Amino acid sequence: MTEQNFESMRRAMVASQLRTTAVNDPRVIAAMGVVPRERHVPAERAALAYVDTLVPLGGARWLNPPMVTGLLLTEAAPQPEDRALVVGSATGYAAAVLAQLVRSVVALEADSALSANAPPLANVEPVEGPLAEGWAAGAPYDLILIDGVIEALPDALIAQLAEGGRLATGLIERGVSRLVVGRRAAGGFGTTAFADAEAAPLPGFAPPPAFRF
Repeated sequence: MTEQNFESMRRAMVASQLRTTAVNDPRVIAAMGVVPRERHVPAERAALAYVDTLVPLGGARWLNPPMVTGLLLTEAAPQPEDRALVVGSATGYAAAVLAQLVRSVVALEADSALSANAPPLANVEPVEGPLAEGWAAGAPYDLILIDGVIEALPDALIAQLAEGGRLATGLIERGVSRLVVGRRAAGGFGTTAFADAEAAPLPGFAPPPAFRF
């Protein structure tokens, strides 16, 4: 495929997958309209880069559908002066979009084979470590994006939010994958679900075992 083909697919993604849903932040739409998704998937799957589906990246990991990324970022409300953390950055697509919208991004990935394929960006710092532990060295963050769906939200990530900071992720609730957004305020934290959507599962977020007598 040519660059013109990908540009046409990117415009179609914006028109049919973003503008027709609740992705209504003009800055998010503009950022997703310029970041080339095809550079963040394996070459043999480049034709799938703009399809409304999970795209396999290898190693039992997937790239989120464009709508999921757009909804999470819209609800997270990124601001130009924000310091952000992307958890599960994989090949760097969500971090690249977020880099268009905030001051700086820490992109955390546990799989070095995936992160090695992320194109370098001036305001994105790639780091490697367990996803559920976050990256305390860069905290506190104004925004944390967990780029996929998880089973449980670790306290370690909540603790890395600044006061008033926002967190967006997919969360499995009673077997259903829901997109949620939360805010830390007055020492507390709570989430609100805003959409049901299929998102890329992230490893390492199993809930703690239930106590039994």
